[in-house]
Amino acid sequence: MTQHQQRPASFLERLIFNNRPAVILVCLLLSVFLFYQAAQVRPSTSFEKMIPLGHPYIQNMLEHRDDLANLGNTVRISVAAKDGDIFSREYMETLRQIHDEVFYIQGVDRSNMKSLWSPSVRWTEVTEQGFAGGEVIPQTYDGSEESLDDLRNNILKSGQIGRLVANNFKSSIIDIPLMESYSDPEDRSKQITLDYQKFSHELEEKIRDKYETQNPNVEIHIIGFAKKVGDLIDGLVGVALFFFVAIGITLALLLWFTRCVKSTMAVVVTTLIAVIWQLGLLHTLGFGLDPYSMLVPFLVFAIGISHGVQKINGIAMASGETDDPLVAARLAFRQLFVPGMVALASDAVGFVTLLLIDIGVIRELAIGASLGVAVIILTNLILLPVAISYLGISQRSVKQAREEASREHPFWRLLSNFANPVVAPISIVIALIAVGGGLWYGQNLKIGDLDQGAPELRPDSRYNQDNDFVINNYSTSSDVLVIMVKTAPEGCAHYDTLAAMDELMWKMENTAGVQSAVSMVTVARQSIKGMNEGSLKWETLSRNQFVLNSSIARAEGMYNGDCSLAPLLVFLNDHKAETLEHVVSAAREFAEANNREGLEFVLAAGNAGIEAATNEVIAASETTMLIAVYAAVSFMCLLTFRSVAATLCVILPLVLTSILGNALMAFMGIGVKVATLPVIALGVGIGVDYGIYIYSRLETYLRQGMTLQEAYYQTLKSTGKAVIFTGICLAIGVFTWVFSAIKFQADMGLMLTFMFLWNMVGAIWLLPALARFLIKPAKLTGKVGGPLLAN
Repeated sequence: MTQHQQRPASFLERLIFNNRPAVILVCLLLSVFLFYQAAQVRPSTSFEKMIPLGHPYIQNMLEHRDDLANLGNTVRISVAAKDGDIFSREYMETLRQIHDEVFYIQGVDRSNMKSLWSPSVRWTEVTEQGFAGGEVIPQTYDGSEESLDDLRNNILKSGQIGRLVANNFKSSIIDIPLMESYSDPEDRSKQITLDYQKFSHELEEKIRDKYETQNPNVEIHIIGFAKKVGDLIDGLVGVALFFFVAIGITLALLLWFTRCVKSTMAVVVTTLIAVIWQLGLLHTLGFGLDPYSMLVPFLVFAIGISHGVQKINGIAMASGETDDPLVAARLAFRQLFVPGMVALASDAVGFVTLLLIDIGVIRELAIGASLGVAVIILTNLILLPVAISYLGISQRSVKQAREEASREHPFWRLLSNFANPVVAPISIVIALIAVGGGLWYGQNLKIGDLDQGAPELRPDSRYNQDNDFVINNYSTSSDVLVIMVKTAPEGCAHYDTLAAMDELMWKMENTAGVQSAVSMVTVARQSIKGMNEGSLKWETLSRNQFVLNSSIARAEGMYNGDCSLAPLLVFLNDHKAETLEHVVSAAREFAEANNREGLEFVLAAGNAGIEAATNEVIAASETTMLIAVYAAVSFMCLLTFRSVAATLCVILPLVLTSILGNALMAFMGIGVKVATLPVIALGVGIGVDYGIYIYSRLETYLRQGMTLQEAYYQTLKSTGKAVIFTGICLAIGVFTWVFSAIKFQADMGLMLTFMFLWNMVGAIWLLPALARFLIKPAKLTGKVGGPLLAN
């Protein structure tokens, strides 16, 4: 009789297995309710969830959001002529129709829209009589050759070349600021949150498809945060296909592993129930699925399968000792519930540490993953053994378990040499070399994006192609850093303020990575030059306040209503990590040296400001989160095994995986960003499962007086196959992401596949080698030591 058969049943075991019909009924009722809730889950995201709201840059931006029209959440539509240029009746008519069509799309901030057809887009020139000006497209425009010539002249005088009009005159841009929420057209008292996916579809259907079909000579390019997120959500709809592929592959592997259709279906069904429960709980708590949390069901499925495999393996082994499926289920529950709980608690702790990161989408991912782990406790640790107690295990599976328990296994005997006194030191040396190499190469790991465009999408995606078009045809890139210049009311027009802004512009324009800088100073200097017969020597700031007041009057939109805030726009070559760090550092250095009473340079708005803030939050959170996840997982292991040596045996292989993971990211050119940062916590939290299952079984055999190598051989015989299979299942569950159209999902899939497999290898290879050095000989014979996990 085994140790577990001798041990009396716990209160929890009696409560569950003495009330099996009630357990199934409760799970059935929960399933009905949560299935209904899960059916209501929809893709959902927002601009504010994607940014670190607690960062000073973001708080400054939100504080002055109303004064920064067109500098927040915007979409830019570039309408290009395939043949010829924009100065044709057909092109201008198509542009007008697109402008009008976009104007009536819900969520557009119509008062701040800009295109050549906007009345606010004007031209100015100096004549013998003084300044003259007007709308770029006047009321008299009729599409004739004469009016098109006037349009050409007006554009040349407008200062919009390189901004709204391409440098080669073959395309122009419609600039569309968006509102995060807007009034319901049918009920003005209600506010509707902007649906990025719907908005993106409207741009595709009502603008791109419609007008490219209507005018074959027109090609439309669309960029902006809302369009990028819409494309991400569309790409992630294909996740369902990968999910079904993962289920199919896992089902086939489970059948091969268990040799039993009943137990295989029980594992898959209970795991799918866990996924549905997790989605239902998300909706019940008021959450949706964003491009990042949409990956959580994959993780829940992979984790559920891994623990289900351990349960089925344990029940199959117990069935070799008894013909009663209820007794076998109870024995397996008695043996595996505690290590399973510890492993899942460690998973949950790893996810919870993501809450330390002040970015909404990561926090929601943490909440969703934690909910998934919680329901797995109910479905795979409780419901599954109860279901198997009714269904039983096939005789073929029981026979296989009995044969494997009694026969010699050359493969496991070979692997048990990792605990050999001769092999163990070699393993430690190899691990130390890997740590050194990983730390050295991992120094190349960067924070933030390493590519132009939207690195979340594939380089050949439609969005990135559109972004390349805009970068190549316009002087002002889509990457803008906005520095806010704050003064007392009516203070932005003072000479001291304008002179300081002029100095900052000069500094930024001479900073590597900057294309150009624009502010009200740009307009003021042009106006002063114009008031002095266009003489270049007058293209400067006057000390005469009346002259300055007159000059900035033409800088409409470059300062707020009471002239207390003026944005200074810095156009960057790209938003790569090095560019942002270099430019923001230069701006911050200037601000610290020149801020004084009545004049303050405040960072930062624009998409580059948001990226810079996000990078700083990630850089500050990465180490904190890593320490927190390892501290929490170590505490769980220490609490369970009551041994520092045992904890080190479980944790150190995870540390090696984290170091090698960072080196792999550096080698593959993957930066640490919103999409990849969670991988660190997920890899550690889930990877610890292997070590917990192996060490808990290893300790059991050591207590029986076996030598370390023999104990490890018996451990591999009993749980080695399940651990390797678990690692493969986890890896398969996320490896399908590699084929996703969404690059950040592919990056996450690749990294998690590596971490899951390497954590499994580390647990099998490095854990016994560490045990050889860290566990005292007396404990190896079972004479001393803390209480067993199973006791």
